[in-house]
This record gives sequence, structure tokens and C-alpha cells, in this order.
Amino acid sequence: MTDPRDEQYARILVETCIDVQPGWQVVVTASPLARPLLSEVCRALARRGAYALVRSLDGLGPTPKEWIKEAPAELLRKMPPLEEHVLLHADAFMALVAPENTRDGSDIEPRRLQLLQESGRPVMERLLSGGTPWVGCHYPTAALAQDAGMTLEQFSDFLYGSVLIDWAAERERMTAIKELFDAADEVRIVGDGTDLRLSVRGREGMVDAGGANMPGGEVFYSPVENSAEGTIAFSEFPGVYAGREMDGITFTFSEGRIVEASARLNEDFLLATLDTDDGSRRLGELGIGCNPGITQHMKNAAFDEKIDGTVHLAVGKGFPELGGRNESIVHWDIVKDLRRGGRLEVDGRVVQESGKWLA
Repeated sequence: MTDPRDEQYARILVETCIDVQPGWQVVVTASPLARPLLSEVCRALARRGAYALVRSLDGLGPTPKEWIKEAPAELLRKMPPLEEHVLLHADAFMALVAPENTRDGSDIEPRRLQLLQESGRPVMERLLSGGTPWVGCHYPTAALAQDAGMTLEQFSDFLYGSVLIDWAAERERMTAIKELFDAADEVRIVGDGTDLRLSVRGREGMVDAGGANMPGGEVFYSPVENSAEGTIAFSEFPGVYAGREMDGITFTFSEGRIVEASARLNEDFLLATLDTDDGSRRLGELGIGCNPGITQHMKNAAFDEKIDGTVHLAVGKGFPELGGRNESIVHWDIVKDLRRGGRLEVDGRVVQESGKWLA
């Protein structure tokens, strides 16, 4: 059975997030379980006079994991030329994620994943440059509901409640937060096991209110690459990357670089990820969660990084359109909860305490 909310969801993706124009060629990757939303997205694209170029999304992406496990390194390292041509010339991209198993791909060797990420560097750079519209979103599945500790019906209501909101009003609210940080030199994050300072001097932030990520609901920056000093403990929530869960992650920074890293679970994979390339031990993003419809952790960064009263840091690739200069094939968001005694300071002034804005 189709959910009547899917049509509204598709309109937001096509009209608000991307603003598809007539004649555009839009690549749409979709998991099989996302078929109801895919149908509505294709209808919405057709009404806009645009092409829908549909790709099946399997595991970590459109590349089947069985192929990833067996292919020689030289093929993993280079995207198929035909597919690369499509992805470098399409007008926009959409990814409708609806996993049957959220740990799919966790049995793939880390080095193979790194080679696959390397093959996608030109496409990733195009997306993060800000010149090509794209959006990634989720569709309710039993696997996502299980990770969130909910029934499928509860999770569906939760998901739609986080995306079918007044994005114009949220943009106005988040713009005020952006202006506060745009005027700052130093940001300090204080919380459980955490005292970290970093600079956003000369860097302008961006408001995500129905943009590249859905659900939206964050203000984000690419911090000055050599500025992070101190320690942050992601003690409240685990970090999940490439199907692997890492609990109790702690980073210590010096001159912008992670010089100490640990985790209670899967520490070896954490360290391997940080050693992927020269940029994977530096920050590419500071994000401030603002979505009022997301109130609990889901083990899914696309939702968790938007929790109102949290911040997240991404190790790896920065955003060139925000002044980010860090280069990496990694971009991994990890969430820190500030709602229980944490605080944010801007140039020495407390602006958020226990998740509540004071300014």
C-alpha cells in the first residue's frame, strides 16, 4: 500500500530541494524498498519536464557488493568510464535510501572500500563544490525502524514528521543562528569529556532547510583546517560508517589534526578510516543540529546530525563553496549531544546551554 504522504515528500525533493528545471537529466538511485517514493519522484520529474535516469541502489551504492568483494584493485580504483561520464554530466542527483539491512557491506575489507571511494573522487568533488544540485533521503523500512528501536509505523510517522515541515519558517530561524556564527572567530564545544576549540574565521556557513539532505535542519561550516585544538568525546551515541558501528569514539586534536583516537568498539576500523589519506585526520565540517522534529538518536547520521541541541563534526573532505580546503575521499559525520549539560561558546560567549539557545 502506498502512503499518501509520499506525494508530498516527492514534491519537496523535486521542487524544494533541487528545483528541477525542464529538460534536466536527473540521476535517481533508489533501493528496491523505496519503490513507492520512486514512483512519486518520477511523476514529479515528468511534470517538471525532466528526464528520470533511474539506478538501482544496492548496499553501499549502485555497485553490487559481490562485485566489490571480487574485483581487482585496478577496477575498484577507477569508476567505469561510461558511468563516470553520466555522473559528471547529469544535471542533478537524487538518492532514495531504503535499506533492507543497515549493516550491509560491513563484511567488505576496509581497503576495498577505500579504493571504491577513491574511484568516486571526481563525482564527489563535483557534488561538494556546490555547483550541482543533489539530495539524499531515506524511506521507511523495517531495518531503519529496528535501529531506531521503533515499530515500522512509529518510524514512518517519525520520518515524515522530520521532512514534511514548514521549511520556509525553519530557514528563517536557522538563518539567525548562521549570522551568529558567521560573525565569530572561535567556536568552543564543551560537554562530557569534551573541550574543543576551532576557528570559523572568514568562513561563511550554510543553512540546510530543504536542500542537499532530507531531512534538513542544520547550519554547517568548513572550519579552518589547522585550528582544532582539544578533545571531543562522542560518548552519547555511536558513530556508524560503512556499515560498522564504533562506540565511545574520542578524538584529540593538535593544530587541526587528530593526534589521538580511540573507540571501545571497532577501534581498528576507526584508525584505518582515519589513515585513509592525508586529509582524513582533519575536519571538513562543523554542523549544528536544528531540526525540531528529530528528538532521538537513530544510529543514522542523516537524522542524528540534525537533532536539535547537538553538534556534529565530519572528518575528511571539506566544502569548497564554504571555503573548505581539506581534501579527502572520506567525509564522515559523528554526532555529539549537548542537551545534558553541554554548551556552545562563540568568541568566549555562551550562546547555547544544554541544547537551548541563549542568543
